[in-house]
Amino acid sequence: MSGTSKGARSREQRQQRIVDHVLDQGSASAAELTELVGVSLMTVHRDLDELVRRGLLRKFHGGVSAQPSTVFEGSSEYRMGAQRSQKETIARTALTLVEPGGSILLDDSTSALAVARLLADIGPLTVATNYLPAIEVLKQLPEVHLICLGGNYSATHDSFLGLPCIEAVGALSVDMAFVSTSAMNATMTYHQEHELVQVKRAMLAAAETNVLLMDSSKMPRKALHRMAPLSDYDHLVVDDGADEELIAAARDVIPTMIAPLES
Repeated sequence: MSGTSKGARSREQRQQRIVDHVLDQGSASAAELTELVGVSLMTVHRDLDELVRRGLLRKFHGGVSAQPSTVFEGSSEYRMGAQRSQKETIARTALTLVEPGGSILLDDSTSALAVARLLADIGPLTVATNYLPAIEVLKQLPEVHLICLGGNYSATHDSFLGLPCIEAVGALSVDMAFVSTSAMNATMTYHQEHELVQVKRAMLAAAETNVLLMDSSKMPRKALHRMAPLSDYDHLVVDDGADEELIAAARDVIPTMIAPLES
């Protein structure tokens, strides 16, 4: 990896640590964050300016505070950095369910994006998605027939939503859908945004087999809207940090795959 690439990754990791700390504490001072991440005050201020510009934090005199949960949890920018290693190992495990020649739906989750990044060697495949980052990945794969699901563009989610997207999904009949959501317990999946719930439900209805991708930070939790009971899915894929009691209960409902984190 080049020095530039290492520096960019180091900055991403540092900024993710800052965001996670502020979300956990509610607010933080620049001096506190300087001590947390071990860089200069000037570097922390540059990081904070970028995070504010990206809509992840709010600045006030003397420090920063967290955005409301519906803002940061929905933000594609935030989700790109959160639980990255867990999502990558979940995607590798879920990939064993994909067979060449099939058709799949990917929702606008970063967990499904991790699956998209692994599809180059599995084609030919037909892949439909409403998530712009996934489209950017998939359009470069010669063995993938890509279907872009349009609708009302959401800059926060970097995806297409609304009735036009729901109708586009409803016109499809695919072999498998890979979806994720913001929270689950042993019986139900949840999401904090109604608009996304509607699109994800349409995807579940359009697929013969539904695969739920969930990193351990999302369980056991609840969110504002009930999305679908766990029994509406055919497979659950989680990382090995997931709550053991929840996984035992989930296995009574659907086949559950545990993705081991690499050491």
